[in-house]
Amino acid sequence: MKITVLGGGGFIGSTIVDRLLRDGHQIRVFERPRIDSYRTFTPDEQVEWINGDLMSLHDIREAVSGVDAVLHLVSTTLPKSSNDDPVYDVQSNLVASIQLLQVMVQEKVGRIVFISSGGTVYGTPQYLPMDERHPTEPRVSYGVTKLAIEKYLAMFHYLHGVKTITLRVANPYGERQRVETAQGAVAVFLDRTLRRQPIEIWGDGSAERDYIHVSDVAEAFARALVYEGSEQVFNVATGRGTSLNELIRIIASVTGLPGKVNFKPGRPFDVPVSVLDNRRAQQELGWSPVIELHEGIRRTAHWMRDKGV
Repeated sequence: MKITVLGGGGFIGSTIVDRLLRDGHQIRVFERPRIDSYRTFTPDEQVEWINGDLMSLHDIREAVSGVDAVLHLVSTTLPKSSNDDPVYDVQSNLVASIQLLQVMVQEKVGRIVFISSGGTVYGTPQYLPMDERHPTEPRVSYGVTKLAIEKYLAMFHYLHGVKTITLRVANPYGERQRVETAQGAVAVFLDRTLRRQPIEIWGDGSAERDYIHVSDVAEAFARALVYEGSEQVFNVATGRGTSLNELIRIIASVTGLPGKVNFKPGRPFDVPVSVLDNRRAQQELGWSPVIELHEGIRRTAHWMRDKGV
């Protein structure tokens, strides 16, 4: 299969590209200008790397022309910053995604897998773990925009027959995760621990999140890409909650370094618990997470040390 991976050079995208190459797929990576390849590909790996702007009709048409499927992993915002400029969030993510869908229809690309946010689209839990039928009441613009894109995917499926799959990923972590943008608690806490710097926590550390290793996320995408069933939305998660305090204890155990913690006042948009039910993905995709949190953190710490942290 020939596949365009939008954002294929990033933390999650690069791991998905590597996973899809093992299945023999032909990959076209679409990345922002001046973003170079994350590694050297072997001669038998069929990878085309192009750069462009998601908002550019010309660039998106070039990116999706002649492919069988698109994986959409691009987001210009983060949950913690999206409320600062929700207009930019909508313009750069929602509008760009609708434009992408229109170009896909014109170019007769029949399948798309989209990464949504299991951590933000549901909002405050009404029950746990939250399944795909749980009410969606996001507290941040990031989640509102992700949810709106999901709705447009469903609309294009209904109107144009595009096969659309949404994966609501919990809290991904692992190798290649960016620390400089504070992209995830595991990476940030590990980085600060290895550098002997204090960890900052908003609130008292009791907030629980569902942390899933990036290799398990990549496996879910590989399976969603070839899924032919009727479901359109899947949680990609472990189904287990881990508090920030417990996460710090695990990191200390893995690294042998006791971390110093500075507690700061809680933020109004942070929900106390976010744990997702993954049974639909297990039943429909035949997918289950395999990397336990201690092992995932050990791998991530090893990668960081190799990078000189």
